Amino acid sequence: MDEFSFIRSIKPDYYRQSSLIKGIDDDAAVFRPSGHDIVTAVDTMVEGVHFTRQTMEPEKIGHRVLAANISDLAAMGSTPAFYMVSITIPSNWSQQELECIYEGMKKLGDSYQMDLIGGDTVSGRELSLSVTVIGMVHKGKARYRSTAKPGDVLFVTGTLGDSRAGLECLLNPQWEKSAEITYLIERHQTPVPRVSFASHLSQIERITLNDVSDGIANEAKEIAEASNVDLFIESEGIPFSKAIRKVFPEHHEEWGLSGGEDFELLGSVPEEDWPQVIKAAEHAGVTISRIGHVKEKEGAAPVVMLHRKGKWETLTSSGYTHLKEKGD
Repeated sequence: MDEFSFIRSIKPDYYRQSSLIKGIDDDAAVFRPSGHDIVTAVDTMVEGVHFTRQTMEPEKIGHRVLAANISDLAAMGSTPAFYMVSITIPSNWSQQELECIYEGMKKLGDSYQMDLIGGDTVSGRELSLSVTVIGMVHKGKARYRSTAKPGDVLFVTGTLGDSRAGLECLLNPQWEKSAEITYLIERHQTPVPRVSFASHLSQIERITLNDVSDGIANEAKEIAEASNVDLFIESEGIPFSKAIRKVFPEHHEEWGLSGGEDFELLGSVPEEDWPQVIKAAEHAGVTISRIGHVKEKEGAAPVVMLHRKGKWETLTSSGYTHLKEKGD
């Protein structure tokens, strides 16, 4: 495979962002934002760790790795603008397959008016994709994990555990095809970052957000520690899809807490601003669930408490386990 012909094959025909001065074809990209703060994130997916050819087609690999990064931007209240891709290419991947990966990223990026502005290509023993995203947010309007306060409403978008359930369906193909199985697989392979929802929250002065990449047990713990507060979650309030309840009635609660990679948004907001959050969800076309509240820290360290079967218990950190670790 010729590196330069491959780069030419994935180079955009045009750019959308007016702040971009120089894109691909130089040593680095140049952009000049006006009146915004810059938000950036990076995520890596490695074959055999985060996906296999059994669980992911090339185009969906591209979609998923970019979606994971866009979800981080959404959690910061940022509008996606640019992305860069560094790829390690093994000899058993064809140029056509690689172009399909980039096509998956392009299709998702196009829906957010994002421009591919650079990256790197090297050869290696296993396919690895590192995607860096750059977003913009109005000055002083970035959202952080550290702003939750006692009295806040705790909420989450969408439904939880679906991605983990979809992975289970892919790893065990004996499942008979059904609308529920298809839905769960799509939730795993082609997640939808909650950018639109986050953008409709811009008028709220204080709101805390964290994207659900490792399961809400982990994400809630991160908010509690960053904000130095205790979080209280009602298990009955945790949202589950009809599909996961039907297909995995014995596992959906566990996967909802620790399955990970749903790329929903977990957050907290003052009680008086909760109606605005509901309206933002309506405008964005996503469901929103009130799952608990924030309290002042009582012990030496922040904790997350879960109310289940009439009792409060400490919710310990748990989350997504990579495929390689599952097989060890």
